[in-house]
Amino acid sequence: MSFTASQSSACQLVPASLFLNASLSLKGRAMSRLLFLSAAALLPSGALAQEPDFSRAAQVTVTLSSFDFAPSSIHLRAGQPVVLRLVNAAGGGHNFSAPEFFAASAIREQDKGLIYKGAIELRGNQSKDIALIPRKGTYKLRCTHTMHSMFGMKGDIVVD
Repeated sequence: MSFTASQSSACQLVPASLFLNASLSLKGRAMSRLLFLSAAALLPSGALAQEPDFSRAAQVTVTLSSFDFAPSSIHLRAGQPVVLRLVNAAGGGHNFSAPEFFAASAIREQDKGLIYKGAIELRGNQSKDIALIPRKGTYKLRCTHTMHSMFGMKGDIVVD
């Protein structure tokens, strides 16, 4: 294919057949890979990542009761998917407040709505599961309801 002077403009047009023929050669395959990697780099970081299989994740149960978390010290493994099962055994409401922990963890997409201002609220006798991948660190845990932490409803989350 050729272009006449009347068809040209300020920028030079290149026939697509040049790229199609090049893809058959080794050089063309390398070019295709380079183009794919370049395009992938433009995608959001989570676009290529798959969500872990939380059905095989360890489950850790934390019981909230009148002014107590059991266990009060929660130990998790960094980078390992886990499902926290929060069980409010009391008749009144409590929350599981650990803003730094939740901010540092990768939360399963469908569970992100459970967290509000770094806490998960539970009505009396309610349970909630939240799946996440924790990041290494030590985080404070408490119930932010009036005077609950003052009466002892606090603890920590240790991620090794």
